[in-house]
Amino acid sequence: MRHFFILITFFFISYHSQGQLFTKKKVQYDANQGRRSTDNDLLRWGYFLGFNSYDFNFDYNQDLRDIYVKRSPGFSVGLIGNLRINNYIDLRLEPGLIITTRELHYSTSYFVGTSYNNSDLIREVKSTYIHIPLLVKFSTKRINNFKPFIVGGVSTALNLSSNENNPNDNSNGQFRSKKNTLFYEMGFGIDFYLYNFKFTPTIRGVFGINDELVRDKDPASPWTSNITSMKTRGVFVNFTFQ
Repeated sequence: MRHFFILITFFFISYHSQGQLFTKKKVQYDANQGRRSTDNDLLRWGYFLGFNSYDFNFDYNQDLRDIYVKRSPGFSVGLIGNLRINNYIDLRLEPGLIITTRELHYSTSYFVGTSYNNSDLIREVKSTYIHIPLLVKFSTKRINNFKPFIVGGVSTALNLSSNENNPNDNSNGQFRSKKNTLFYEMGFGIDFYLYNFKFTPTIRGVFGINDELVRDKDPASPWTSNITSMKTRGVFVNFTFQ
């Protein structure tokens, strides 16, 4: 429902701003009441709303059937701080809250010689991240009221739902991952200049750098023994308002 609301908001903004976006006259958006704000400001602030889809990338010790990751759409919200370097380069800090859920589906080949039931073949991984990316934004020259750009950088995240310190492991039905994660990120977007704000849809990929798996106490655990590394990867679609 919340994703439907975001899409409706996007189309509503697009519909009511067509005259501003497609005019040849460059608008000067007023991001702060009582003071005209432009791209020449050293510092600018904003916020974003969006949705995400997270996955895991696994490396394995043995050639068994891959663990299937069932993804669910998640929700993202956060703030933006933008430092202008020059006309084409900006440095951005985008701290946010990210909520997502993944399900791991194991093949029965992982449980050969071990008794199991159907619930053992599925592990739900709920993640609530405090996500802090530091990004460099490379923009083109502004074309009327459009300005395409690419963005890239690094980020760190604190997973509040990691269960890293939980004494229970998969033998008790508890899948565990590490609390702190590092990523690199790449993406692109377009700045749309409106009279009252600057609206920016972006698409960004996020790729984990470090192994996030907390292994079970049993070295022969069917859930973790065959995994060499488990790294997050995902896609963000964010709508930014400045």
